Amino acid sequence: MRPPTRITLSDIRTELPPLIHLALPLIAGELGWISMSLVDTIMLGHLPNSALAMSAAALAQVLFNTLCFGVGGVLLGLDTLISQALGAKQQHEANRWLLHGVVMAVALSALLIAIFAVTPVLLLHLPVDRAILAQAVPAMQGLNYGTLPLLLYFTFRRYLQAAHHGRPIAFALISANLVNAAGDWLLIFGHDWGHHWHVAAHTLTIPAFGVTGSSWSTSFARLYLMAVLLFAVWHADRKHHYGLLAGLRQRAYLRIEYQHLRRLFLLGAPAGASIFVEIAIFALVTSLIATFGQLPLAGHEVALQCASTTFMVPFAISSATSVRVGHAIGRMRIGIGTAANVIAAGWSGVGVGAAFMLCASVVLLTIPARIAHIFTPDPGVIAAAVPLLLIAAGFQFFDGVQITATGALRGAGNTHAPFITQLIAYWFVGMPLGILLGFHEKLGATGLWLGLLIALTCGAFAMCFFWRRTTRTLTLS
Repeated sequence: MRPPTRITLSDIRTELPPLIHLALPLIAGELGWISMSLVDTIMLGHLPNSALAMSAAALAQVLFNTLCFGVGGVLLGLDTLISQALGAKQQHEANRWLLHGVVMAVALSALLIAIFAVTPVLLLHLPVDRAILAQAVPAMQGLNYGTLPLLLYFTFRRYLQAAHHGRPIAFALISANLVNAAGDWLLIFGHDWGHHWHVAAHTLTIPAFGVTGSSWSTSFARLYLMAVLLFAVWHADRKHHYGLLAGLRQRAYLRIEYQHLRRLFLLGAPAGASIFVEIAIFALVTSLIATFGQLPLAGHEVALQCASTTFMVPFAISSATSVRVGHAIGRMRIGIGTAANVIAAGWSGVGVGAAFMLCASVVLLTIPARIAHIFTPDPGVIAAAVPLLLIAAGFQFFDGVQITATGALRGAGNTHAPFITQLIAYWFVGMPLGILLGFHEKLGATGLWLGLLIALTCGAFAMCFFWRRTTRTLTLS
């Protein structure tokens, strides 16, 4: 038995430049993505009853995201399949995976749209303030309009980032913020231009739709995202001669194969389930905090938006790590790469993600009240948010480690270990402890967030263990 391959500092130095080169536009894109939600929350935070509006938006968004990102997470299997195909110089196979990804996205969207059609009826049975539900239900219906564009965006993005085309993704997400911000400005507050313009003898007036208007704006921005990335795929194919459009003219190329869909589903389902498990815990925490009233829920929304924003950086690094690991494994298969390349790609991603989150932790610890004030001037909401921001500072490092290690595992084709880890860490460790602290010990929202801190800490250690074990199997194969 050969000893495990050891990586050197030289291996890390060689890997870091291409990793960072790929990650930077993805980071810009992910920050652009979360900025849409931040803008929504900040604008709603300046409505007359900000606590109510922010609470309703928080409930609608977290429930929509739990289902949409969980079910749509099946498409994360494309990270492994496309990147490994490209690493092995199999462009035709990568194109075929994109085609099957589009088919899978359409099928999953149909399922989600049907689920969201009946979900509002179930929401009305939650033990939550009726005023919050009255605004959350139509907001969730408004978000449903963007379901198909969102999943198609996911699909096109996987193809582009696997081919190292990160700039179109960054451009799409950053520019989508302008679309979303304009929509929010028009639809949340309402405007009356009657004293300036007259259209067909009628005044030009847009009523204020509040939280519902914000959800419509988000859906339109997602339609824009899908359109931009579709154009980016077409442009990349024309410029680099990937053969995608030429292949679409061939009837055999367009054949949808059951075994391809099955392989994508079997690989992507654990990844989607892993995302579902992670987001669902935040959805449950949000629902439980909603029973405490508007102020705790609004404070939770502020802290959650901040934690989600910092998370986007290691999340983007995780995607880049998945691609780099997948490429390295593809090169190993054709004899032009080594196990050391794979190991260096994975640990480089984990290190960069953890380092950023340590910096984020310092910021959250230092100025929590100032950060909360950006979202709303309401002193009650700020007071509710500050303790949660301090807890978020405590789990930044562990959150960065667990998500980047997950990306490394996904690039190696291991999507089961993250699912099992997160299921146990969140639902069998973190959630019971959070409920115990929040309700039995009367710590409220703070207790529930302490449960999240414990879950993320456990998850980080477990993910590093599984990545280490995966690298050992590579060196012995």
